[in-house]
Amino acid sequence: MTKIIIFDFDGTLADTRELIIRTNQEAMKAMNYPVRDEEAIRKTIGLPLAEGIRTLFPELPEEALPEWCTTYRRIFDGLKTRYVPVLFPEVKETLEWLYAKGYVLTVASSRHSSSLNAFLQDLGIAPCFRYVLGADNVAKAKPDPEPVLQTLRDMGYPAEEALVVGDMPVDILMGARAGAKTVGVTYGNSNREELQAAGATYVLDGFSEIKSLL
Repeated sequence: MTKIIIFDFDGTLADTRELIIRTNQEAMKAMNYPVRDEEAIRKTIGLPLAEGIRTLFPELPEEALPEWCTTYRRIFDGLKTRYVPVLFPEVKETLEWLYAKGYVLTVASSRHSSSLNAFLQDLGIAPCFRYVLGADNVAKAKPDPEPVLQTLRDMGYPAEEALVVGDMPVDILMGARAGAKTVGVTYGNSNREELQAAGATYVLDGFSEIKSLL
């Protein structure tokens, strides 16, 4: 029986795709590296920033990563008011329904916790969540199970009572490796085939469909 639901943020609760892609491309220009296309960047969404950069540019010297990350965050701060994240359809209403029903709602994201918490507040959904984890709150990020295991340990629930919801294969792998059931959503940055290949327990086309699983 599900008692706790662990949500990804980017591509699951909010549409941040344009912001992420534009920020990545502007950072590439600023760092004098080739500008990767949207599809290449899409595949890195859900990874911690440094890991995403390394995926796009395996040849990048390790010592260049701190400057790149700083450049990315500076550009991100400048663009986030131009490409403003918005909640996907029925997210707020469904979260409020789940909260009212007594489900424990949490977030596990590869986004830095300061940015993550600011977005949750700005989007008006922060009160729904009892626990929020950003990439800087864990030693190992997705697809490692640590974010789910840490959430369950701190909140006092076994994996059998957890549902992990995300839009990327890394979300599904994270949840499955922790022993939880997983839900892949197709409206974000991935698709049904990729989510099924990752082993999602369920694949849904709309956020409110979560209610039918409970």
